Amino acid sequence: MDKKKRIVFTVTNDLSYDQRMQRHANTLFLAGFDVLLVGRVKKDSIQLRNENYSQKRLSCFFEKGKWFYLEYNLRLLWFLMFVKTDIHVAIDLDTILPNTIVARLKGIKLVFDAHEYFTEVPELEGRRITKAIWQLFANTCIPLADKCYTVGPVLAELFTKQYQTIFTTIMNVPVLSEENLQKETPQKIILYQGALNDGRGLTQLIKVMNFLEAELWIAGEGDLSKKLREQVSEMKIQSKVKFLGFVEPKELPALTKKAYIGCNILEAKGLSYQYSLANKFFDYMHAGIPQICANFLEYQKFNERFPVAVLTDCSEQALIVNINKLLKDNKLYQNLQNNCLKAAQAYNLQIESVKLVEIYKSLH
Repeated sequence: MDKKKRIVFTVTNDLSYDQRMQRHANTLFLAGFDVLLVGRVKKDSIQLRNENYSQKRLSCFFEKGKWFYLEYNLRLLWFLMFVKTDIHVAIDLDTILPNTIVARLKGIKLVFDAHEYFTEVPELEGRRITKAIWQLFANTCIPLADKCYTVGPVLAELFTKQYQTIFTTIMNVPVLSEENLQKETPQKIILYQGALNDGRGLTQLIKVMNFLEAELWIAGEGDLSKKLREQVSEMKIQSKVKFLGFVEPKELPALTKKAYIGCNILEAKGLSYQYSLANKFFDYMHAGIPQICANFLEYQKFNERFPVAVLTDCSEQALIVNINKLLKDNKLYQNLQNNCLKAAQAYNLQIESVKLVEIYKSLH
């Protein structure tokens, strides 16, 4: 019997809430690979669930900023030097350098999975030196990878041209499942799931809640957690806005199907946002929930084939008009909901997993 090939995935998060990596690790385990997922442990990390694949979290003194990235990359480099594996997988640029070094030293395969346009995230705007360092890592390491893939076709085309290396697309989609669909007419709940970070339109969304006959449920935490809660308190709309905190990926489908509208809005801050194709976009779709969505290129292309969303910018006036359109126009809502069900048949993990497994089986 052939020995199982071992894959080591490396991320900078704490693993518990990373849907994409949980899906990929489990898919490849079921395809016959030995999988290890490596991340980091934080002060507020919860206990890891038992999974089919192996998990390891590295402990760091620094929690964020340049010192965190330096420390984590050094710890990751040391860890990878002593791990026996056949394939190293760097998730985004913040883990690519140690993976590249170890893969080259040991003569084993290197894969790069770009979850976003890392050098164009809003956090790097105006930070020329920091951005140049990350770009140097990208220019040096990405062409050395044996395989590269990313979350959407627009980014795949852009990266292929930029790095003269072929990028394929593996979309971040859920399993196609009847259990995830709405079974009853839901309450008028607007659901936002994801990080509470700058540029996600959350401040504007809270501001317009007095103009909407609906509740807003926010599932996630982030840099703006405290500020957003203070905003809700100052506006005295605690009855209209619920903060649910972190929700584990396995619990998200049951929560999502309770909603009436999904929220996936973004400000035009950095090309990373403008080229995004978020996992929440597909999570809402698979629950049969129309969504209010950023009017960016990837979503425009998708909505042309399967109209599942009302596209909008983040201005308060646009949000009021477009959310109310979804809340009050039953014909529009039903049409988008029907399209969600059709789109889910075309975009799901059962289809994407075949492409993912093919990538790793092609590495000899």
